[in-house]
Amino acid sequence: MSEKVDVLFINPGDRKQIYQTLADEFSGIEPPVFAGLFATYLRRKGRSAAIIDAPALGLSAAKVAEMATGEFSAKLVVIVVYGFQPSASTQNMGAAGRIAVAIKELAPHLPVMMTGTHPAALPDRTMRDEAIDFVCDLEGPVTILKTLEAIEARGGFANVPSLWWREEGHIIRPRAAEALVTDLDGEMPGIAWDLLPMGNYRAHNWHCFDHIDERTPYAAIHTSLGCPFRCNFCCINAPFGKPSYRMWSPQTVIREIDFLVERYGVKNIKFVDEMFVLNHRHVVELCDLLASRDYKVNIWAYARVDTVKDEFLDKLKNAGINWLCLGIESASEHVRDGARKRYGNDDIIDVCRRIENAGLYIIGNYIFGLPDDSEQRMKETLDLALELNAEFINFYSAMSYPGSQLYQQAIDANTPVPDQWHQYSQHSYDTTPLPNRHCTSDEIVKFRDQAWQTYFESPRYLDMVRGKFGQKVVDHIQRMASVPLPRRWRDQQS
Repeated sequence: MSEKVDVLFINPGDRKQIYQTLADEFSGIEPPVFAGLFATYLRRKGRSAAIIDAPALGLSAAKVAEMATGEFSAKLVVIVVYGFQPSASTQNMGAAGRIAVAIKELAPHLPVMMTGTHPAALPDRTMRDEAIDFVCDLEGPVTILKTLEAIEARGGFANVPSLWWREEGHIIRPRAAEALVTDLDGEMPGIAWDLLPMGNYRAHNWHCFDHIDERTPYAAIHTSLGCPFRCNFCCINAPFGKPSYRMWSPQTVIREIDFLVERYGVKNIKFVDEMFVLNHRHVVELCDLLASRDYKVNIWAYARVDTVKDEFLDKLKNAGINWLCLGIESASEHVRDGARKRYGNDDIIDVCRRIENAGLYIIGNYIFGLPDDSEQRMKETLDLALELNAEFINFYSAMSYPGSQLYQQAIDANTPVPDQWHQYSQHSYDTTPLPNRHCTSDEIVKFRDQAWQTYFESPRYLDMVRGKFGQKVVDHIQRMASVPLPRRWRDQQS
């Protein structure tokens, strides 16, 4: 007997394709926060929902389709295409497309929608390319509910905001835009955790350097939505239509954390917000609430060099926010200015040292290959990373993510962009970053991979890790650094 639900949400993903040999031990496995929020929204409107989390369960597209059409009887299937970091939606489109095809093969008349960052950025192409009936080109929850109501009423979709649909073989554009949810506390007060396989989620390895064998249980939550900044490489605001910033109240957030700790024993938590360390009142009130609890949590959150204030640091540490992820991007002020990050290297070094002195850990994000980047400037960025010697780093290659300014600039200039969606994955075999006038795509990836190896083999870095976290974590890092990451540029050299 299949379970009858109004909406079945599907989180697509292929961890092996995206992370290759790093998938088994080193990458995190995160809950699908937007699918969980949308399910909560529908439930509060008196509707029923279910979620299939394909990457967490290790499911193929065929198995997802079998479950969607056999174990569930849904009025609408919604494939929610987000990533586990702000720009990682597009890399999941291949898996999303395969799931849609598999569902339509088994149940041709079952209505299927795609929503998320990538579909919002490229709604017309998504409608043309994918085996689906609908695309939502903005946030999602209101459009999903109104689409469900229109399916039930059989009266057409013209009045559904932000909905693309097919009519007599033609793609129809929406007549109006979906309004963003403003009452987050009332309409989406947290994730529908009971619909998720909570035992399957795992924190990133670096997040648990203090307790490397305790990466599960794990949760990721929002305390805010959107970002007021306009970095040219970022596509996070595509589903929101504009730079924006909305917050849940600290009281709502702490209730969700209380529930996660008490119900599931969660210790490791990610604040998914693109920019958590921003609003003074929000940060301080939530930190005070966390510090007042008896339990000990291990949280990481995003910040910018120019949003980290001294008054925050002790509050963050006392709250259990042990890691700050800083978007440092480049050592070149010229390159950073193009990404609208106007501060100097002295500011970066000063902020990082103050964070360290407060007892917090840093994960530094760097991007190689941004416009005007060159081999010399990339070397300077690596030198800055080695000087800062953060507890962990991410080295990215500049990507023309759909929904970002870099994507539109590439299209306007006829600059090549990836042919296949998985090529947007930073760890895929044939990852294809944006070339610039100084470097080809493969030259950027090659530099990135060699820089990554240099960093994690640095004796100074390993000595620091040994002193802070012990030899077991050093052994873990050395095992990670020894894992071969198959790449196109390597094969072309051999």
